[in-house]
Amino acid sequence: MNRTTGTSVPLLVLASTLALGLLAGCDRNPPPRPAPPPRVYTMRVEPSSIALRRQFVGRVSAWRSANVVARVAGVLQRRTYREGSEVRRGQPLFQIDPSYYQAQLDSDRALLAEDRATFDNDRLTVARDRALLRIGSVSRQSVDNDQAAARAAAAKVQADQAQLELARLNLGYTRVVAPISGIAGQQQLTVGATVGNGTSDGGAGGTLLTTIQDIRRVYVNFTISASELLALRQAREQGRLRPAGHDAGDVRIELPGGMRYAQPATLDFSGVLVNASTGTVDMRAIAPNPRQLLLPGMFVTLDVELGRRDGVFLVPQPALQRDPNGAYLLLVDAAGKVVRRNVEAHDTFGHDWVVTRGLTAGDRVIVSGLQQAREGQRVRALAWRGDAGAPAAPAASGAAH
Repeated sequence: MNRTTGTSVPLLVLASTLALGLLAGCDRNPPPRPAPPPRVYTMRVEPSSIALRRQFVGRVSAWRSANVVARVAGVLQRRTYREGSEVRRGQPLFQIDPSYYQAQLDSDRALLAEDRATFDNDRLTVARDRALLRIGSVSRQSVDNDQAAARAAAAKVQADQAQLELARLNLGYTRVVAPISGIAGQQQLTVGATVGNGTSDGGAGGTLLTTIQDIRRVYVNFTISASELLALRQAREQGRLRPAGHDAGDVRIELPGGMRYAQPATLDFSGVLVNASTGTVDMRAIAPNPRQLLLPGMFVTLDVELGRRDGVFLVPQPALQRDPNGAYLLLVDAAGKVVRRNVEAHDTFGHDWVVTRGLTAGDRVIVSGLQQAREGQRVRALAWRGDAGAPAAPAASGAAH
């Protein structure tokens, strides 16, 4: 028994020593550290001045357009221009048979000569009778009758002169010339056709022969909603929008197919009547067209500067969030905590939202890392460089916490 007891004591002592050693080792492990604050990428915002631009669909029309009509009746003898070519003002385009009008002119000229001879004879008669009246050879009544006949002959000469001038005009109208410079279109009637009043609807009582379009400059007509136009005017009156100066370049044109038109355009007309059926107001821009890329009837896209906004903030689109309460941004305050800021942002400028209310200069807006950011949570703010995936340097003093 003593031998067995002597052997068991050392074993117990050894087991106790091992257990104490294990307990001592466990006491030396440090407690677990708290998780580091999540990283977010922020940008400091500053107020900006930007152009307020809107896009519209417009239709091109010629700067000047004129219908070439026959002002006298007759047979069309020839066309003296090439269809689709550029013509100058006063250039002959068509020739109408002048035979009738030449004969009419000759007849009126002969009638004028006859009536002038009668007038000259009546004047001589008046002069002779006045001399005879002094010696009593003719009566006063005869002299008065002669003077009345002379006045009638003078009036007849004046009427003949007017008729002769009209005949000259009609003869000149047989030579149809271009009323303006521009591109002459397709002829509406062929040689041999009868033209004049009642032949076709050419406007102004004459037959339409062709149309000339002056497209060295062009108009681009578009419409803007009356409500938007009213909002723009109210914004200007309240000082939130500066009028856009009508300088070259405040209107940009995009051609069909997406090609940018190189020449700048300017606004030159704003209507004052609202279309009752559409609720829109007519607007118009004018653009140079030296290469004739803009053709009448073409639809184009207009990017129009309607004014300039001062004191707005540009925020990258990923930063703006919306919920049932409206648009908001998450910011990092001076203590390094996330705060919510309700804002107003209805328009975009490039790839940014335009914030018109809710921000102040120097605010740090979270652009990336929004998934980890919670209101009231402390975060580590790093400067956003436009690429949240790349390493970013810590923000300025107070940005990293």
